[in-house]
Amino acid sequence: MDIATLLIQLISGAVGGNVAGGLLKNLSLGTLGNSIAGIVGGGIGGQVLEHVFNTAVAGGSLDPMAILTQVLGGGVGGGVLLAIIGAIRNAMAKT
Repeated sequence: MDIATLLIQLISGAVGGNVAGGLLKNLSLGTLGNSIAGIVGGGIGGQVLEHVFNTAVAGGSLDPMAILTQVLGGGVGGGVLLAIIGAIRNAMAKT
């Protein structure tokens, strides 16, 4: 993993977190919260997806297929983590 790969995953995660927060208004944590949850989820999701497809994607870290994998993993990871944190926050607020 290099710094370019990590930056792509973190930026994609922040975008994914904010998109998920915009679509799932009841789970939104606000812009800053959505971004932070997205960045963390993007880093985790991007790394997981990168390791899953590591054998399938040959070439350097800036190969177009590798970049697409990083963007998708980061964005989806960010959105998923935001939804999980938002659901937990909502459940805790009800009690």
